[in-house]
Amino acid sequence: MTEGRGRADLHLHTAASDGTAGVAAILDAVAARGDLDVIAIADHDRIDAALAARAMARARGERFEVIVAEEVSTRGGHLLALFLEARVAPWRSMRATIAAVHEQGGLAIPAHPFIPYPLCASPRTLRALLADPDPRVHPDALEAFNPTTLGRRWQPRVVAFVMDHRLAGTGSSDAHELDQIGQAWTEFPGRTAEDLRRAILERRTTWHGTFYPPTTQVGMVGRQYHKKVRDLAADVGGRLRRDGTGRDLGYPGGHLRPPRYLEEPPRDAGSTR
Repeated sequence: MTEGRGRADLHLHTAASDGTAGVAAILDAVAARGDLDVIAIADHDRIDAALAARAMARARGERFEVIVAEEVSTRGGHLLALFLEARVAPWRSMRATIAAVHEQGGLAIPAHPFIPYPLCASPRTLRALLADPDPRVHPDALEAFNPTTLGRRWQPRVVAFVMDHRLAGTGSSDAHELDQIGQAWTEFPGRTAEDLRRAILERRTTWHGTFYPPTTQVGMVGRQYHKKVRDLAADVGGRLRRDGTGRDLGYPGGHLRPPRYLEEPPRDAGSTR
């Protein structure tokens, strides 16, 4: 790690969306790595696990900070929304979604752009946003490096776009499994989440990482499928028993319906993983 510069992984998924690990296990994995100063939990269209992760990290006294984030589904592609306190509603235009993120003081970063897939922002969409006369709808940065195998072909074009438009660039793992955490990262001056925010706004970030091997991604999809089957069985079982439970969203209290974060129990008493 460069002296005086921190590392952040700004795109992690938990069991609350399509990740395969719970919050406690993710925090344990980040702590064991020891090289990340900031992480962002960015589940699809929800922030409950991210709020739990921040509370749990603070209660544990972890040296790294947790940013509450959300990967918001928009009609123009996925958008990473950082520094949130409230969920951002999905399926609006990218323009309206960025404005909503900024209204609550968050930062908006289009995720894995350029890939010709409906969940990825196109160059045309991004150019229109940057040319918009309303600064409230301008993205704050672009995810310049996402290690997903599908994006390898398009990554040089993303980097060229960042440079041509003088945008801040970030790198993130888009991790759905524990061993993917830190596969890519953002480097920034300082160590704290506020240092990171400032660096993004001042366009002083750099990105690093390596692409996932294709076989790794295939195996992950299989494990995600098995998780969905278990989740469905837990949801159906809870309804049949009428016991106020459902699939485990990966944090203490996440198996309850409605889900609600319960303070993490002492380690020797066991905790939701």
